Amino acid sequence: MSTIASTLVKFPEKNDQVLLPYLSSQYGQLGSSQSTNCFHWDWNSTRHCFSSPSGLAEHIAFAPQQSALPPCKMSFRLQFWSAFLCYCLYFLYSVALIKPTTASSLFSSSNETDRQALLAIKFQIESDPFQFITSWNNSSHFCSWHGVRCNTMDQRVTALNLSSLEIKGALSASIGNLTFLEELILDNNFFRGTIPYSLGNLSNLRILSASDNVLEGRIPEELGKLSNLEFLKLSSNKLSGEVPLQLFKISSIRYLNLASNYLNGSFPSDFGLNHSKLHTFVVAENQFFGPLPVSITNASGLVILDIGTNALSGPVPMNMGDLKHLQRLDISKNPLGTSDSTGLNFLTSLTNCTILRILHLYANNHGGALPNSVANLSTKLTSLRLDRNYISGEIPDNLEKLVNLGNLAMSQNMLTGRIPESIGKLTKLEGLYLSGNKFIGKIPGSVGNITQLSILEMRGNKLEGRIPVSLGNCRRLQGLDLSRNRLTGTIPKDLFGLSSLTYSLNLAHNLLSGTLPIEWVNLTHLGSLDVSNNRLSGILPVTIANCVFLEFLSLQDFWFHSSETGKPSLYTVSEPFIQFSGRRSPSEGLFFNSTAFSVTGNGKLCGGVKSLQLPKCQWLLPSAEGKKKVLRKPLFVVLILVFVIFPIVLLLAYVQQKCQKKVIFGYFLHVPCIRWWHKRNTRISSIELTSDSPLGDQFPKISYTELFQATNGFSEGNLIARGRYSSVYKGSLNYNDKTVAVKVINLQNQGSRRSFTAECESLRNVRHRNLVKIITACSSRDNEGNEFKALVYEFMAGGSLESWLHPSSSNLMQPKNLNLIQRLNIAIDVASALVYLHHFCAIPVIHRDIKPSNILLDSELCAHLGDFGSARSLLLAIDRSRYEGIVQEQLNL
Repeated sequence: MSTIASTLVKFPEKNDQVLLPYLSSQYGQLGSSQSTNCFHWDWNSTRHCFSSPSGLAEHIAFAPQQSALPPCKMSFRLQFWSAFLCYCLYFLYSVALIKPTTASSLFSSSNETDRQALLAIKFQIESDPFQFITSWNNSSHFCSWHGVRCNTMDQRVTALNLSSLEIKGALSASIGNLTFLEELILDNNFFRGTIPYSLGNLSNLRILSASDNVLEGRIPEELGKLSNLEFLKLSSNKLSGEVPLQLFKISSIRYLNLASNYLNGSFPSDFGLNHSKLHTFVVAENQFFGPLPVSITNASGLVILDIGTNALSGPVPMNMGDLKHLQRLDISKNPLGTSDSTGLNFLTSLTNCTILRILHLYANNHGGALPNSVANLSTKLTSLRLDRNYISGEIPDNLEKLVNLGNLAMSQNMLTGRIPESIGKLTKLEGLYLSGNKFIGKIPGSVGNITQLSILEMRGNKLEGRIPVSLGNCRRLQGLDLSRNRLTGTIPKDLFGLSSLTYSLNLAHNLLSGTLPIEWVNLTHLGSLDVSNNRLSGILPVTIANCVFLEFLSLQDFWFHSSETGKPSLYTVSEPFIQFSGRRSPSEGLFFNSTAFSVTGNGKLCGGVKSLQLPKCQWLLPSAEGKKKVLRKPLFVVLILVFVIFPIVLLLAYVQQKCQKKVIFGYFLHVPCIRWWHKRNTRISSIELTSDSPLGDQFPKISYTELFQATNGFSEGNLIARGRYSSVYKGSLNYNDKTVAVKVINLQNQGSRRSFTAECESLRNVRHRNLVKIITACSSRDNEGNEFKALVYEFMAGGSLESWLHPSSSNLMQPKNLNLIQRLNIAIDVASALVYLHHFCAIPVIHRDIKPSNILLDSELCAHLGDFGSARSLLLAIDRSRYEGIVQEQLNL
């Protein structure tokens, strides 16, 4: 039996009705004749007759010769796989005949270009602290080099990831020779120079990410040729000039982030018409100008739109609600919007954005009344910022519908009316900012229902009545500012039972009366207390020394009572400085070191403390009989005022009436009052101005000249370390011969100002034994008139943990070793610092840059956490964390 025939004739079943169509499909046309009772088969011009299809099948299967069989009509699938198998066998046979050296040269000839391109990239690297790029050599195939990924078929480079290696150098133009490259990730390094034009040759490139470097110059127009580009991130560099129009026309783009550069120009008028795939568009902190194109609403897939901190102007498109997938909208710090009554009408269309979570419209040009439709925004909204605008009218009563709102800011507007009682139903609020408006009436008692509240600011309104006792229910309250209102009554004791108050308690410039509850000294973590310019009285207990975190205390116009007699001993009327009085000054805790604090401006403070140059208290003197008698001097002064000054005033009034010369009375009475008021305001203004310094009044002032001398002219010999944003020098201050570390900010680098500001904001409110101690800051100009900023820290003699764990080549001759106990202690110290930052400081701080080089050791190997240039307040990071999460999802395309 023929093998082929036996293979083909394996019928599913011996049924003539099934065999007939099957044989027809395999062997040609079959027919039947009823007259002859025959199933005939036409082949080779001859008709063959069989009694049944089964007989035909048997004939084919048992044909004596294969040549007698007709050509089989094989299916297309069988023909394809047969041909493919033959090709594979032939290829393997051919390769087996080739010599090994010849095969190797065959592969290398196709990817030698990639190897040479990688070596050219390595050649441009000036610094590689982790030695990853240095390991690129011929000892291994380039596909196994760090950060390199190749395809399996022909070993061509498809991905290059060099992120967060802290490498320095320029980008080689040879990178454009990696023609199979699909992903290029260079974030968080020190790449300088311009972006190579040759990147436009990478037609397969899908991901290009080079954020947080020092790249400068223009964005090449050639990038507009990357038709497959889906992810482009060039944020936090020094790029300038206009963005090429071709870049805005890449229809495949999903993620575009150009934030924190010096880019300018305007957006194309048709931007968005061809961007249905666009998910994220972030160009914040640049210099873009012109209007926001109405066409942007055609980018229907847009989820994140952040154009904050630019110079964009004009109205906001009224159909912004067409972006139904929008989750974050930030147009803050632009002169966008109109000041007329229709300025906020676009908020109504945003009610279509049912998954909107973050809406930031602060520091714009929005005017008019807040529409009631704002309460119909997405119930998923977590942050709503409308502060620093020209919004008028009242807060809508139905704002309670925004049940997930965690941050509500309406400060610095022209809002009027009463704060609605329904605001207490926003139980997830963590920050409520209503300062700088014209609110009247009482503070709603329902605010006490917002138990998650961390910051409450209602400063500078016209609020009246008592401070709600219900605020004592806000057990997470860290900062409270009710200053500059018309509040009356006593301060609730429950308020001082909030151990969570760590940031600030400001009740200044009100009409509060009664005694200051002694319980306030139990707020041991409080950083700032201001109850000045009220009608309060009380004592200054010695237990104030327990308030070790207290950095600012203002008790102006405060009645002080003696801690022994309970009687008033002094009150001040208009002196702008804190006036302390009493028979004894505390000498323990906070006041133990007389050089650590100042009593300047408290001319009536006594106590006989020589180190403070305080006179002896003479208000009460012991008599010979052991009794105390009150001096007659104050009474004598009062008598002079009554019997001398008062008759003179009457005389002047009489002369004025007779002579009708108002100038006499005005000169002798009105002008001195003006001079006193001017002097008072001048002194107050000077205090307010100095409080705007980088760290505040509680830190000593220091000049550029002093730091220049302390570091020997910022010489290389005093240089300790150098980073992206700053250089650290060792110095010695002349006034106390104390060794310090001076961190000079490199203001030429993009982001250095933000780093300096973030570090000042973080360090002015934190204090812990495991944090590097800040001594002072300097914001001035150097000898050439250039802007100069520096931070002065306590010097850490042990250096960084990095130098102990990974000593540099210059320190290999002096090895440093840490035993297990020392390593454990260092870990505990760092953990203690983080617990404090996250749970016990004024406002929780996220450091965001924990690494050995930022952990410094003192002479006793006690660890101190430093470098707060990347730190962020937790309240500000809540929204950003959600934003970065979405960005990370896009990075994993």
